[in-house]
Amino acid sequence: MAAAIETEPVTYSAGDTTLRGFLATTATQQSRPGVLVVHEWWGLNDYIRRRARMLAELGYTALAVDMYGDGRVADNAADAGALMTAVLNDRKAAEARFAAAYDLLKAQPGTDGGRIAAIGYCFGGAVVLHAARLGLPLRGVVSFHGALASMHTPTPGGVHAKILVCHGADDSLVPDGDVAAFKREMDHARADYRFVAYEHAKHGFTNPEADANGKNYGIPLAYDAAADRRSWQDMREFLGRVFA
Repeated sequence: MAAAIETEPVTYSAGDTTLRGFLATTATQQSRPGVLVVHEWWGLNDYIRRRARMLAELGYTALAVDMYGDGRVADNAADAGALMTAVLNDRKAAEARFAAAYDLLKAQPGTDGGRIAAIGYCFGGAVVLHAARLGLPLRGVVSFHGALASMHTPTPGGVHAKILVCHGADDSLVPDGDVAAFKREMDHARADYRFVAYEHAKHGFTNPEADANGKNYGIPLAYDAAADRRSWQDMREFLGRVFA
């Protein structure tokens, strides 16, 4: 019988900012790896909480990270863009918020602090890739339809985390030039990375709400059930390797 999933909201801080995350784990005495989950530009909403629970079902301690502060979420594209831009424009604050979540997850009872990974969606994909570029002590990072442009160029050997990029082959929000530049950057850094482009998938392909959001706000988003399943399986296999 599978262990019961336990969830709870958690409050932590970075500087003067109160952060409201979501923790999901299993009721077991066994030591288990931890996974940070970083949200899309909408903020830490039900979709991200569901992904945290799914990771707990796989046997991990999952912490959904609040990058905006006070658990703020957006219900329209204009507000989402404003929240995301505010974080991207204050990179040091963003790095501190990610680090605070890492420290919180690492300190959870039953979590193996030496085996921590991070996954992220869209904006969150950019966040976890930035963490890898900075050389943070993560076993691995997974970006789902995330932005690839670099805010920090790692030196050769400077990327310690293994990387999996799950990208939509028809994602018009991530230019082909960014894809090429990312691969050059990772090759130069001698990073251990895998880049997977899912055929016909567009931006937001893992989120069942992508079709409605794309229609409502005139953004080229689309859910792709096949790419969603395949990318989740690719992530499962990746985490199994990096945590072995």
